Amino acid sequence: MSVLKITSGNFEEEVLKSSQTVLLDFWAAWCGPCRMLSPVIDELAAERTDIKVGKINVDEEPDLASRFGVMSIPTLVVMKDGKIVRQASGVRPKAQVVTLIDEAAAPGR
Repeated sequence: MSVLKITSGNFEEEVLKSSQTVLLDFWAAWCGPCRMLSPVIDELAAERTDIKVGKINVDEEPDLASRFGVMSIPTLVVMKDGKIVRQASGVRPKAQVVTLIDEAAAPGR
């Protein structure tokens, strides 16, 4: 699956109503660390059919960034059943992002 562009217009349908665990990447084009993390996010979207992966450009969607309390980017948010279950800021290696997703997606969470 490819990375979805999440906007305030599709947020409810793609994220809140999703039956899958959702990984959100809050980013901006001018952010160097965001550009470093982007290939990892793209790889996970291609590899993981069990999750939905979306990117939210904080410059284009300041209301969504504010809603999630995003103070620094990149920020990763993992949501399940419309609720935040994990959140982390800063660049992370792929293994740490996978752990973040797997912990959130585990049964009973």
